[in-house]
Amino acid sequence: MRVQSRSFVAVLLLFLLTISGQAAGVLLQGRVVDPAGSPLPGAKVEFVSAGRVVAKAVAGSGGQFRLPDIAQGTYELRVTLSGFRQSIVTLNVGASAPEPLLVRLLIGSVDERVMVSATRRGDRVAAVPPPPPAAPVAINGGALADVAPRDAAGVYSRMIDASAETYEGIEENKFRTPTDQPLSTFSIDVDTASYANVRRFLNEGHLPPADAVRVEELINYFHFDYADSTEGAPFGVTTELAPCPWDGRHRLALIGLQARQLPPGKTPPRNLVFLLDVSGSMQSDDKLPLVKTAMKMLAETLTAQDRVAIVTYAGNTGVALPATPGDRNAVIQDAITALNAGGSTNGGAGIQLAYQIATENFMKGGINRVILATDGDFNVGVTSVDALARLIEEKRGTGVFLSVLGVGSGNLKDATMEKLADKGNGNYSYLDSLHEARRVLIAEAGSTLVTVAKDVKIQVEFNPETVGAYRLIGYENRRLKSRDFNDDTKDAGEMGAGHSVTALYEIVPPGEDVGAPGIDALKYQRPAVTAPPRTTTGSNELMTVKVRYKQPSGDRSALVTVPVVARASSSPKHLGFAAAVAEFGMLLRNSPYKADATWADAAKLASTNRGSDPDGYRAEFIRLVDLAAALDRQRTVTSEARRERH
Repeated sequence: MRVQSRSFVAVLLLFLLTISGQAAGVLLQGRVVDPAGSPLPGAKVEFVSAGRVVAKAVAGSGGQFRLPDIAQGTYELRVTLSGFRQSIVTLNVGASAPEPLLVRLLIGSVDERVMVSATRRGDRVAAVPPPPPAAPVAINGGALADVAPRDAAGVYSRMIDASAETYEGIEENKFRTPTDQPLSTFSIDVDTASYANVRRFLNEGHLPPADAVRVEELINYFHFDYADSTEGAPFGVTTELAPCPWDGRHRLALIGLQARQLPPGKTPPRNLVFLLDVSGSMQSDDKLPLVKTAMKMLAETLTAQDRVAIVTYAGNTGVALPATPGDRNAVIQDAITALNAGGSTNGGAGIQLAYQIATENFMKGGINRVILATDGDFNVGVTSVDALARLIEEKRGTGVFLSVLGVGSGNLKDATMEKLADKGNGNYSYLDSLHEARRVLIAEAGSTLVTVAKDVKIQVEFNPETVGAYRLIGYENRRLKSRDFNDDTKDAGEMGAGHSVTALYEIVPPGEDVGAPGIDALKYQRPAVTAPPRTTTGSNELMTVKVRYKQPSGDRSALVTVPVVARASSSPKHLGFAAAVAEFGMLLRNSPYKADATWADAAKLASTNRGSDPDGYRAEFIRLVDLAAALDRQRTVTSEARRERH
């Protein structure tokens, strides 16, 4: 019996070990991203064997996924997301886990397939190219599954010829002295187009033109959880003060505005009129096809209380979809599918028709907005930017606001689109990817569509006893005259629900020379020795921040006033990351005010102050800093090589 028992135990142990060995598989993990490298949360990831799904996951906020305990064998990795081509990757899984996969999805709906092998870490894996016209998927070194477009040599690239792109020239704000100019006045800016456009350049291997870099838009791409209530206003005001990272002699002051979030389920009914440029210049995949896919995704979020219409313009204008209830999804989707590009561009006529439809279907208390999607290349009808701006200024009096979605590269008319959105009381966003379109139109629809305060202006008065000089970082094309602050007829920026606005001032202590412009001695005034001495106040305040705003349907402004003491914040929560973005922007512009700024310092500052990053945008920013640094080094090496040759 003992022999039989020992034999039974041995057999049982062998069986358990066998089962254990069979159950122990490898961990497959990775990320799903779009062609620009931005994460695609919500993508469905399935591992299929013999037609049966054996494991599945949904990509998280950073696009990441995990598939544990995958046994050795041959599988299909299927990755799908609405609006993108499905990726079908055949994997040969070995005994040990491969490097994390990076699955890059293209816009569209065509399946992609390639044979690859997932082996042990570090092994190079051969890819078997699929037959045309499908774009190949490759895992290089066991680490990359990619369906980005490739050229005949297999190199991922798309050259940007920005010679036809137009950007408004920027002359950076200079240091000013409080004795000469005690007031600094500007309109808020919640546009984010510059950041997405800069990302487009960097992801495609190019440093952006300096005038494409609007530092305030880079900073305001990111959300900061400022306090959202001050003196009963629909937004809160936060201030912080700390040493300046790129010049230790100076200080950096932050002013943050935070609009209140909409309560869940309280989005007002939407009256949306999409005004789509369908001219010949919109044919490429990163233009009209991108907009169509984004609109289809938005259509899935509409309800019966909403209305959506589509106006198209090329040489002529037309109504591709009359105002239609949002729950008629099939009708809306069919109208979007039927859109095609071709012809010249008569934007002025399209704008008038879009406003007409929006006005006819006006929803009191709702969101009434025309959404213009274009590369900005108007060449028929009203083509003058000023004339278009005047037309939109006239129309905004109806209560219908205008937002602009810029797309494409090569002939992007950034300056035109920014001006039109400004005059239309709306936002200007640039769509460098479908992921960005999802962010603008769906994830952040409240902040981009629901206006909670309009004509928001900031005026800062500096105390000459504690401030020797100051410089507003960015906002060059948003500056206002001092008297404009109290003028309720002067247009300014709008804030949407949940929007945050950030402004930074670099501040020089009294007595330090920063080369601020002075004036010659006056001939007809009393000599300085006979002038009465300036009376000191003894105040310990650094500055006073004043904010004027109007209710969305109001004509008279209200005022919020916040004094700021000249004492560093005990624990600045937001200033560190905002400063990193400002440093990045100044380096991209090669600003004369960048002082000791470096790419490495900007990346370190951002990493140290990354904070909460549920959507992964701050992590992506750090990657962009590293990418810009590499491109800058390449540019330096190339320039030096050219000088040596000549």
